[in-house]
Order: sequence, then structure tokens, then C-alpha cells
Amino acid sequence: MPPNIRLFAHSTDRPDRSDWESLVDHLMAVGKSAGRFATSFGAGPLAEITGLLHDLGKAKPPFQAYLRGERSSEPHSGEGARYATENLGALGKLVACCIAGHHAGLPNGVGRSAHRPATPLSERLRQAGQLDLPAGISLTQITTPPAPIKGLPNDDTANFRLHFFTRMLFSALVDADFLETEAFYYRMEGHDSPRGWNGSLDKLARALDAHLTGFGAPQGRVNELRAEILSHVRAQADKAPGLFTLTVPTGGGKTLTSLAFALDHARRHGFDRVIYVIPYTSIIEQTADVFRTALGDNDAVLEHHSSFDWEGIDDRREEERIRFAAQNWDRPVIVTTAVQFFESLFANRPARCRKLHRMAKSVIVLDEAQTLPLRLLRPCLAALKELVRGYGSSVVLCTATQPALLKGREGDGFPAAEGLEPETVRELAPDPPRLYEAFRRVRVEDAGTLDDETLAARLRGANQVLAILNNRRHARTLFDALRNAPGAALLTTWMTPAHRRAVLADIRARLEGGDPVRLIATSLIEAGVDVDFPQVWREVAGIDSIAQAAGRCNREGRRETDEVFVFRSDSDFRPPADLKQFSEVGLSVLEQHADPLSLEAVRAYFRGLYWRRGAELMDAAAVAGKHGILTALAQAGNQLDFPFADIAGTFRMIEGGSLPLVIRGGRWGITPEALDRLAHNPHAGGVARALQPFTVQLPARLHGTLLAAGAARFWNSETFGDQFAVLDNPRLYDETAGFSPEDPEDLGGMIL
Repeated sequence: MPPNIRLFAHSTDRPDRSDWESLVDHLMAVGKSAGRFATSFGAGPLAEITGLLHDLGKAKPPFQAYLRGERSSEPHSGEGARYATENLGALGKLVACCIAGHHAGLPNGVGRSAHRPATPLSERLRQAGQLDLPAGISLTQITTPPAPIKGLPNDDTANFRLHFFTRMLFSALVDADFLETEAFYYRMEGHDSPRGWNGSLDKLARALDAHLTGFGAPQGRVNELRAEILSHVRAQADKAPGLFTLTVPTGGGKTLTSLAFALDHARRHGFDRVIYVIPYTSIIEQTADVFRTALGDNDAVLEHHSSFDWEGIDDRREEERIRFAAQNWDRPVIVTTAVQFFESLFANRPARCRKLHRMAKSVIVLDEAQTLPLRLLRPCLAALKELVRGYGSSVVLCTATQPALLKGREGDGFPAAEGLEPETVRELAPDPPRLYEAFRRVRVEDAGTLDDETLAARLRGANQVLAILNNRRHARTLFDALRNAPGAALLTTWMTPAHRRAVLADIRARLEGGDPVRLIATSLIEAGVDVDFPQVWREVAGIDSIAQAAGRCNREGRRETDEVFVFRSDSDFRPPADLKQFSEVGLSVLEQHADPLSLEAVRAYFRGLYWRRGAELMDAAAVAGKHGILTALAQAGNQLDFPFADIAGTFRMIEGGSLPLVIRGGRWGITPEALDRLAHNPHAGGVARALQPFTVQLPARLHGTLLAAGAARFWNSETFGDQFAVLDNPRLYDETAGFSPEDPEDLGGMIL
């Protein structure tokens, strides 16, 4: 292109273009930042080249005319992608995928996606024109493959590694592009960027030490064991990065112990962050608060999940800092959900992928690792193994009931190549079998088959008792049978968070005071809820669920031994389809082991679960007509036509999903006055945050039925569209038992 034509990447309002950003300056800035981000996983030079090429298409006259306001928007990502395929040899196609998708998302190699309308790479390359490099841009030659894809094996894992590497390269590029563009406009406005954190991991570790020391000398056998576990686990922080397990019974202090190990390990090995992955949104806030208190630095801990709203923060500057940090996880301690973590790893959109490069050389702690969904277990494990193998991370599988994920002989190990090699996994806890015996605080008994009348009688006969059922409607029916009993209470996800908090506060006070409590709950109670009952009844379920139920019994070891009764229900209610197989395998283990919570019983449970499920059904997402994500990647062949958009569209940790319904009025809904005040808030995020305490999640079909029947309506749809459905019929929310659509006559509109 003629050297006398000045090319621009970004424009401002100045008509003389004196402060416009030149294309060469932008390409070089993005290349430098992308290279720096990818250095952590041995791909700095290639990432720099990707950054230098990403906006090559802006050199086209039509795009320069667009910047001058002389025409409409002009696509510009195809030209750099074409240059990469024609000039970078075998690596060119991977670079091309990143460049072609740096705005719209990583595309399929060929074929349009049913989930994402983006143009596939093959078409983008055909449509793109040929351009030379602008004067001042030159590319270094890559003579050897980047570290993560060097020496690829000749098997089905090769394509997974290449596809994963492309995602990480893409992350480095799009984060660099966002940051450099943002920095340019901040400079033009005369403002400093609100990004960054000014502390150090050493300072956080000292604060954590002071916090732990503040507990004083351990009093009692349980606290002595917790101190022993903490000391033993932290002493192993010098071990080489890799895969670890932390098998500690409920009540053993796993949360702070795993955080302490992660911080120590990160400091020893020069890592930048700790990523703490939690299975349930319902407990992420309490975990993040525990970490902020323990570390003494609110800004160091980023809480990132779908319900967190940075637009609801009163301090606008602080809102901006948190929102920016969440975009690319630019904090030393990240507390996130399994949904956010794994769906990001298999996403294709730039906004979801920006943070991926931050996972390299990080300590990743998976709390309650056994809760990963079976139908996606193999791709999840493949991603974790690749983060360790190719990107220098350490992964800690932290649980009270360690799943049998180690590869082994048939019937006695994980039945797929993605299982963990036994020789590569190190246990951090001191002698888990001994710990199990030391923390044994309950006796589990098989109570046989019970009908609801008999179960209700057993619950009436106990002063303080918890019953956990598999079916939400069943829980409501049993509660209705006990509603008039002293201390009767219900806890399900069809109660608003405000309602659940009030119920739990009352229950804890009653337990502490020795007053009657007869709580009926779903598995919600097992999600890290801190309650301590002398007696628990658990409908037969997976052994991990039974173990979690046992963790709500004699939690602090104050009594000699308490009882957990596991029963089969003789009712017509059945567990949800995805829980049925867990219950069936759990029942088999219960019948074959005197102690269903022994480590051997737990191993037998997971072996039975995985072998019964089979390898194919642990990678069950359909990708463009192919069964399984790993299969689709393996069959992409040596042309590297990876179905990025299709994978992103089908990888969902929660099948079917649910939709929010806002409860209005009554004791546990938002007041009409507060709802009216929210009508003046233009930010959907801020509104969602304000409504969250008054919201229940419903299946999509039921959600639609309520709207169609006039029992609910969309609130403020002129501003927010179909985002906020509000319940209009108060009869559908019981102030003791929560939402219930049992009576079809109640599905009509509000009765005044």
C-alpha cells in the first residue's frame, strides 16, 4: 500500500485527525500486550504476530472511509486471517481463527452453526481481500511450535490440544485488543484507567496467617484435627505444580485450608492468582465474604457469577473497577461458579474468553469436585488436564467424597482416556482414612421403605430433625402433613432468597436454644448450609449427597454420635431424571456396605456410577450431528476445522435452564413501592441485583404457562423487554412454603 497514506485504527471527534490512533501504533500495542499475556504459556511470539495482524483489514480504503464518517461500518477481520493462512505455514489456520473471530467470536472452521449465526472461517477467507503489511510492521519467523502444542501425540488428544491452544491464543488477543483500545480512549478523555490491583500475594498470605492465628490454640478434638490438616496441607506447597486432591471430611476446614495451600503454592511457584470454583451460586457470596475477611483486602477478591451485579454498587468508580476486573479476571483471588468457569473454557465469544489466559499458571481449586455434570465430565476433565499439562497450572480437586477419577483396569477406575493418571495425582490431606474415622460423628442406618404417613410420624417423634427429599413437590406435600407440628419448616429453591434466609435464621436460633425444629428440605440444604441437627432423614440418593446430608448432623461434634437414616420413599413422587441414576447406584452401595460413607464405599459408588454411565454418556453434548465434544474435535481431521461455534452453543452445565420469576408483595416479595422506584433505574444489572432477593427460578415451561395464563407479566418491558417476569397472583406464593402452582385454578390473573 502507498507509504504516503496515513492509516488509522481509531478515530475521535477531532476533524483534523491530530489525535486519531494510527493503525501501526494500535497493531504494535496489541501485539506487544498479546505477546506478554501468552508468555505465561510459552506462546508469546505467536501471540504477538496475531496481534500485529488482527486489524490488518482496517487498512482497506472502505474502512478508512468509515472512520471518516463517509460510509457505514466495514468488516475488517478477514484480511488478517487470510494473510495468516497464506504466510504462517501450519500455524496460520489457528491464528486465522483468532483474527476472524476477534469481534464476532471464534467461528466454525466450515459450516454455519445452528447455535451461532457467525460466518464460518472458510467463507471468511474466501470473502477477504489480499493486503500487504503496513509500513512499519514486520513479523518474526516462528521456527518451532509454541510449548503447549510441541510434540503432539498421534492420537485423538492432538486435536483437543490444538483447539484448546487456539482458545488460549484467542484470549490473549481479544484481551489485549480490548485493553489497548480502552487505554487509547481513556488517554483521549484525560482519565486514568480504573484497572489494576496494588497489593501482593505476600501481603495476602501474611493477612491470612494473622487471621488463622487469631483463632488461638485449638480447643477440642475437632479443632485440633482442623489445625493438623491445615499445617500438613500447607507444608506441601513447595511440591511441583500439577494435579492434587484434598480429601477432607465435612467439618474439617477445607475452605480456608485449600485457600492457604493455594496462596502458598502460588507464591512458591510465581503464579499470579488463585481461582476458587464453587458448584452452587447459593454459597458463592458467603465463600467470597469468608475470603475477604481472611485476607483483609476486599479489592483482592473478585466474586464473579451470573447473579453478581457491579452496576448496583453505590460508588461509581468502584463499580467500574469491579466490572473491569470481572471482564478479564485481573485480580489475585477469583471466586466463581463451575458454570462460569467451564462454560468460559468452551465458549467462543470474546467477552467470555478474555479471561482464559489468566488461568495459565494459576492455582485452580474445585470445591465439591464430585458435582461436575456427568454428561460433560470427560470434556471438563480434558480441559483441567490440559491446563496442567500445557499451561503450567495446578488443580486441586477438593471434596469430602473424592470421586473415582483415576484411570485403572476395567471396572476399577475411570472408564475413559480423560481419567487422571494415578501417578500424577497427589493427595494433600494427612491420611484420609484416619481423618474419616476421626471425624466420624454420625451413624448411618438403612431405614428401609417408608410411606409418607410413617415418615411424618417419625419426624413428629423427634424434637429436632431434618428430612431431605429428592422431589420439590414431595417436600411440599410432606411439609403440609406436618405444618401444624411445633417447629415445622420448609426449605426449597421455590422460596425467595429473603424467605430462605429468614427460615434458616429461625432454624439456627431454635437449634441453639433447644426448641423444636422439624425441617423438610430438598438437597438445597446440602449446599454448604451451616446447620447442626441431632437427627437427619435422607431419601436414598447418591452417596455424595448422603455424605453432605450427614454433614448437617452433629456438625461440630458436640454430641457423642447422632443418627442419619436413609430411606426409600413409597410415594408416587420420583426424583428428577438426572438424579435417578445417582439414587439407583447409591441404593446399590447402601445395600452392599455396612458403612455407606466409608472411603471404600465412596470409591465403589463413583466406580459404579461412571461404569454404569459409560464413556460415551459422559461426553453427551451433540455437536453438529456428532455425539460428543471430544468426538467432534477428533473427527475434525488434520485440516483443523474445529467447530468452535457449535461447541459453544451446546456446552451447558445445566440442561434446560430455568427462568426467574419475581415475587411481588406479601411478606417475602418486593414491595410495590420499591418496584416503582426501580422503574427509574436504567441499568438492567442494577435492577436484577435489587430483585434477586425476591426471585425464584422456574422451569421454562412453567414460566411460560404463568405468563400465558395471566398469572405473571413482564415488568417495565418498554425499557427492559422480556427480562423481568413478575408474579401477579399472590395465591401462588405461600408465605410459609413458598411458590406453588399446584391448583390449576390459581393459574389465572390476580384477584383483587
